[in-house]
Amino acid sequence: MAIFVKHDISIDESEFSLSATRAQGAGGQHVNKVATAIYLRFDIRQSSLPDKIKSKLLASNDSRITSEGVLVIRAQNHRTQEQNKRDAVQRLVEVIKESTYEKPVRKPTKPSRSSQRKRMDSKTKSGIQKQLRKKIDM
Repeated sequence: MAIFVKHDISIDESEFSLSATRAQGAGGQHVNKVATAIYLRFDIRQSSLPDKIKSKLLASNDSRITSEGVLVIRAQNHRTQEQNKRDAVQRLVEVIKESTYEKPVRKPTKPSRSSQRKRMDSKTKSGIQKQLRKKIDM
């Protein structure tokens, strides 16, 4: 089954692996004997993502990406394994979506003639006001 990141980008469930471990932190008897935390491993280099997105992901300064190019996501916020699986997959989709974002190109603009004239007039006016504040020397 494919997971859609955007309308033209999808990843297959076979491209990432999920493994369950015991969750950390307080929780009493339940947390000590049930493996609810999920590790999601996604090999960026072996994935079917476009090369542009792969290179963006590998170049990002994300601490979850290992030196081998594997993205590791640990999900343990929820009490059940199923909820943590959904959370891990959702976070994977968000990471990939972030790498697809491209900043729009800024078009340099010039101030209009009237705005330049208004600016110069206001500077002249404030300069005259400052001149009028000076003491008159006789």
